[in-house]
Amino acid sequence: FSREWAAAHFSFHPPHSQLAYALQAGKGGTRAILAAVQAHVISYLLFTRETQCTHLERLCRVGHWEQGQALATALAETLWAAGGGGRAVVCLITAPITTMPREGYRANSFTERIRLFEFSEKAAAQGFISDHINCFKGKGSHGVILFLYSLLFSRTLER
Repeated sequence: FSREWAAAHFSFHPPHSQLAYALQAGKGGTRAILAAVQAHVISYLLFTRETQCTHLERLCRVGHWEQGQALATALAETLWAAGGGGRAVVCLITAPITTMPREGYRANSFTERIRLFEFSEKAAAQGFISDHINCFKGKGSHGVILFLYSLLFSRTLER
């Protein structure tokens, strides 16, 4: 992955601002993934989340916690759809591994540390993502790459 991809993570504009609902997007290839997740974030904030606000206020009156919940819901919905409505796989980074890569493979100190968590219930996947949301939105978390891997494993390589 390029430096741009490695640095990409899910980051919102400041809470309670005019763009509190919007993910910040850098330049380059990660924008397509961010745009797909953004659509689910807006759908959640407008139509799923319970609030007394009008539709436009629903988007601007979003706090830090609500941003995290919207992101967790969006990621879970997307992974569940990729899994055909029957499964979702979430990839997270674990502690460094000290094994050598097999012959013909080059270690990148990232892929070797990925651990897969498989879920057969959407609510369980969403709860897990919510509990680990900083793994996707923290600076230096490789959040967009983790989500891309999660999509691939949810969909399966055969499909």
